[in-house]
Parts: sequence; structure tokens; C-alpha cells
Amino acid sequence: MSIKPWLVIRPALLPIAFRIDRRVPLVLIILSLLTLIFMISNIGYGEYPIPPVAVVKTILGLESGNPEYIFVVNTLRLPRVLVALLVGIALAISGAILQGLARNPLATPGVIGLNAGSALAAVMLITLFPNAPAGMVPIASFSGAITVTTVLYLIAWNNRRRSPLRLVLVGIGVSAMVGAFTTLIITFGDINTVSSALIWLVGSVYGRSWEQIWPLLPWLLLFVPLSFTLARDLNSLNLGDEIAISVGNPVNAKRSLLLLTSVALAAAAVATAGTIGFVGFIAPHLARQLVGPSHEGLLPTAALSGGLLVVFADFLGRIAFAPLEIPCGLITAIVGAPYFLYLLYQNRHR
Repeated sequence: MSIKPWLVIRPALLPIAFRIDRRVPLVLIILSLLTLIFMISNIGYGEYPIPPVAVVKTILGLESGNPEYIFVVNTLRLPRVLVALLVGIALAISGAILQGLARNPLATPGVIGLNAGSALAAVMLITLFPNAPAGMVPIASFSGAITVTTVLYLIAWNNRRRSPLRLVLVGIGVSAMVGAFTTLIITFGDINTVSSALIWLVGSVYGRSWEQIWPLLPWLLLFVPLSFTLARDLNSLNLGDEIAISVGNPVNAKRSLLLLTSVALAAAAVATAGTIGFVGFIAPHLARQLVGPSHEGLLPTAALSGGLLVVFADFLGRIAFAPLEIPCGLITAIVGAPYFLYLLYQNRHR
């Protein structure tokens, strides 16, 4: 008797079913434990070190012996680690959706220009309107990403001869053009606002507080569950439009909704922590190696992988050359760029 490699999950309150690989629950548990370990280590490390047990007790509200722990953990370090986790989740899901829609492992928010569009709009807001409310940055970032997505769709996707390679090539060109405009704005901007914009462009969670978490949360609470419910549609679209239409999938509507989800998650992440590159590229590839290509299991696995990657990159950036800190975006670029070149080399004959 053979054991079926799938589990079918039917939530009681939702008229949907998830068909996932049997490896997924165990992988999610392991990734969750690793993420918690690095989060606690990140919170405890610093000029004022805090033991891991004290970190956990402080977060749970059980630490009453040392009031300094409460301030350091809950006010200074916990928001930063949570931002790293949430941004990693958003970028990873965005990348997994784009790779599935384009049927191309290189189609990520950073490569095809979504991050660049978000960055341009956010830099314009930071430099031209420095007194704008913090909640306006995600909206501006989303507008920039939507604009780039529209251009990509009109040039590379809205024709009969759709090509995943064409999408990537056009995205690289659009990204370069948008990046040039961003550089132009920084060149002629005020020195005070430009310095903050440059730090933001590198990609970092340094100094992030609860003020940055609250504008980010609504975007994740809406679009992360939506991406999970669209996982089956993404599976059929990943096989091609003809197959998706043959199984009764409204291709244009589902693709538009998935694109909107990907853009919204990438824009919210970029608006919160800057352009942390290659997370949306590495995390989906790692998830495929762990649980296979089915998006019901791939999306949550990629989400946890992305969160773990950014949390670990932030922790590594803090300890590598302490007391100096390296932005986590630089750490992810150091890891992601060679892997990107490796995939290009591996697929050179395709």
C-alpha cells in the first residue's frame, strides 16, 4: 500500500480546500522554531545584553525584576525584529507569486522593477515632502509599484506572444530607467532629506519602531491570507493559460488579482524597510527545494523562509563588525547576487 504524499485541509469557516505536501507541516514547524531562535537572539544581543530566558519572559509580560529589560526589549529591539520578520514575509510571498505567474525563476520584485518603482515614489515623498505622515509612504510606494506593473503588463505581457523571458528583460530595463530617476532626485535633493533617503535605499530595519509596524500590518493582514486563498489558481496559471482556461479558471481576473497582491506586498515592504534585495528571489527557491512546486505549501513555506532570512541577515549585520552595523539589505545582496548568477549559469541552455 502506497502512502499519499498529500494532505487535504478544509477550513471549517471557508468554502475552500488546501492540498499540500505531507512535508509542509514539519518544514513549517522547523522554520518557525529557527525564526524564533534568531528573533530571541537578535533581541537579546547588544550593548545591553539580555539573557534569552529574560527576553521571553519580558515579551510575555512575566519579567518584573528588572524594569530596564522591559524598555530595551519592548521599546527598542522587539519592533525592529518584528519589522524584519514581516518585511521578509511580504517580499517572499510577492516573489513566489511573480515567479509562478511568469513561469520564470528570475521574476522577482527586485529584478523586474517593482522595488525600484516603490523606491522612486517613496524617495520622492521623503525628499520633496519631508513632513508627510508616515502612513503616506506605503501609499506612495504602492502607487510607484502599480505604475511599474502597468508598464510591464502593457509592454511585455499584454500580447499574444507572452514570454517569461521577455517579462524579465523588460523589467530589467524599466528598473534601470526608474533607478536613474531615483538617482537624479537624490542628486538635486536637500542634503538632510537625501541622507535619510540614501540610508533607506540600502534596505535596513535599523531604528524601526512600533510607528512603522502599524502602517504595515493592514497590508499584510489583507494580502497574505488572500495570497493563500489564490494558491490553487496560481498553480493552474503556472501551467499556462490554455490549461488554466480548460479547467474553468478566469485567467485575466485571477492574474490581475495575483499581480495586485504581489505589488501590494512588495510596496508595503519597501515602504517600511527600503529596498532589501533578493529576499523575494531566494525564499521561493528555498521553499521549492523543501516542499515542492505546489503553491498551497510553497507560499507559507516561502513566507517563513523570507522572514527567517531577513531576521538572520539583520542579526548577522549587527554582530559581524560590532559595534558597527551592516544594513540587512547589504547582507541579503551578498548572499543573493551569487545565487542569482548561479541560476543564470545553470539555465544558460534553456
